[in-house]
Formats: sequence, structure tokens, C-alpha cells
Amino acid sequence: MRPYRLGDEDLDRRLVELVRDATDDPDGPDQDEELIAEMMVSGLKMLRDDTDRGDLKLVNSALKELRYSFLVFSRYRHIPKVTMYGSARTSPEDPNYKIAAEFARRMTDEHRWMVITGAGPGIMEAGNLGAGTEYGFGVNIRLPFEAEANPYVHESRLINFKYFFTRKLIFVKESDAFVLFPGGFGTQDETFELLTLIQTGKSDMHPIVLLEAEGTGYWEKWLDLVGMLEAQGMIAPDDRSLFTYTTSIDTACKEILSFYDNYHSQRYVNGRLVLRLKSEPSDGLIATINDEFADIVVSGSIEKIEPTAAEINDDDHVELPRVQLHFDRRHLGKLRRLVDRLNSEASEDEGPDTP
Repeated sequence: MRPYRLGDEDLDRRLVELVRDATDDPDGPDQDEELIAEMMVSGLKMLRDDTDRGDLKLVNSALKELRYSFLVFSRYRHIPKVTMYGSARTSPEDPNYKIAAEFARRMTDEHRWMVITGAGPGIMEAGNLGAGTEYGFGVNIRLPFEAEANPYVHESRLINFKYFFTRKLIFVKESDAFVLFPGGFGTQDETFELLTLIQTGKSDMHPIVLLEAEGTGYWEKWLDLVGMLEAQGMIAPDDRSLFTYTTSIDTACKEILSFYDNYHSQRYVNGRLVLRLKSEPSDGLIATINDEFADIVVSGSIEKIEPTAAEINDDDHVELPRVQLHFDRRHLGKLRRLVDRLNSEASEDEGPDTP
């Protein structure tokens, strides 16, 4: 691949020197520093392109928002997090407010997860209330009619966004699980975006739970819509495996925690999907899943492997056992079921609460 440069030998040399001087690296730029240099090249190319000032402001604001978000979350990378979505209009007397607050309390107090919300009122407030100021994040969007964060978010973990797209990116990037409560257009948008990202493989697998207070009937009606999509062939039957619907806090917590009984993470290497696990699956389980999931394997079989050269080069969880398959990249709902089967052995014993 050709280097991403300005095309001016002197300018490109000076740019490399600038990055080197900024990082005080006498050995020259490493891979991360090269990426920073490419970002600077993009900015200079936009200047050369006579990019509209409004577009420059958009890129500038988005980059600053993302940089600050990465900094805030970097201090808590070792702690798993669940994002809670739901209506800003839900009152504290609503049973869904109460179940949201209790769910957040259980995940933080009993399982030591952290909670991310949109920082607003309603369900978001309930999530931060339940999590407490020590375990909650607020990813706030500045709106003309709703600009202030709820009082339960500590200022050190409050991030204010101008744009929905950067805010939504951070929700997905920083979370290990998602719980959706009843809500309006925004909640529906986030629900379908989450499912689309996982259904299309643009996001790694994560547990998604649709949770509501018993008797409120919100997600039950939504499931009727999903049934229509399935009946008309617009989604696959296995796509229902991408989410769990419940009115039970116990079930919601169990769904999230059991997803990480054995599964750790995933990565594509040379077109093959590598699933990193916490414990090595038995030969019997490997034989079973090869029978059950042969239809999503393009060629070869599902097999246990050692860390790949690319993973070793990046020091990417090389200490973990892993399995590899030539996944067809289409049947993500069935892939989720495969993850569940890999978790099945570990779930016989009490698994850890962290991803």
C-alpha cells in the first residue's frame, strides 16, 4: 500500500520530524506516530482542497470530542461497562425508572461493572442513580431543550457531545453489553443501530437485552414488528439470537454475565475469524460445534489454534486459548449461538463477571 503522504518530499520529511519532536522519540516514528502523521496529512489535504469552513468545523469538533472521550475512558479500560438506553421522559414514579435504577445498582454493587448512560433525565437518570457517582459515566448530547446532565454523574466521567454520531460511536466502542428500556425515537434508533452493527459484522458480538417492567408491554409490541420482518424474509430467524427480551433483572444480569463465561474477544486474521476464550474448549465440544455450525463455515473446520503471527506481533491477548473458523460473515445470529455453545462448558462452573 502506498504511503499516505502530501506528495511533497520536503513537507513530508518535515511532518515526520514534527511528530518525532512532539513525542521526543529519537528513533523515529513508530506505528502509532505514523497514524498521527496521517491524521495531520488529512487535515492539510483538506486545506489544499479548499474544504468548506463548515465541513472543517465538523471534522475539528468530532476529532476533539473523540480525543477527549478516549482519554476519559482510558482510565477505566480494565472495568467492564454496560450501556443503558431509554426514554428521557420516564418519571421517577414509573416502574421502568425503578427497574432501571435497580438493574444499574445490581450490576455495580454485586458485579462491579460500570454503567454508561446518555446523562439526561428519565431512564438515563435512573441508570446513573443506581450506579452511583463512582461507577457511572454520562455521555451527554447538547440539545436546545435538554443541555444539563442529571445530578448523578460525576464531572470527571461526564462527556458533552455536539454530534450524535460521535456520541453513538463512543456508546458502542466503550461498552461490553447493552440494555435497552422503553423509549422514543432515539431509543428505537439506538436499538436498530446496535442490531444492525452486529448483524452486519461491523461490531463485535455483545449481549443486547431488552428490559422492561412487567406489564408495561413496550417490547412485546416491538417483537410483533420483528416477527413481521422475519415473516417477510427481511431478517433471518437466527437474527433473534442477537438479543434477549425479559422483564426480569435476574435474567438481564445473567444474560450479560454468562456471555463472558468463556468468550473474551474476536479478531479477523487473513480472512479467518479468531475467537479468543478464557479456557480451552474440550475436544468433544469442538466436534459438537463442527456438526452444529458447519453451515456457517466456508471451508475447513472450526479448530483450536495457537496465537497467529499478527496477534503475536500486536501482543493481542496471546496468553488466551482460541478457536478459528472461516466464517461466511453473513449468519451473525448463528455465530452468536456458536459463542453461547463455547460458553456452555464454562457456565457449568461459576464464571467470572468480567469480559
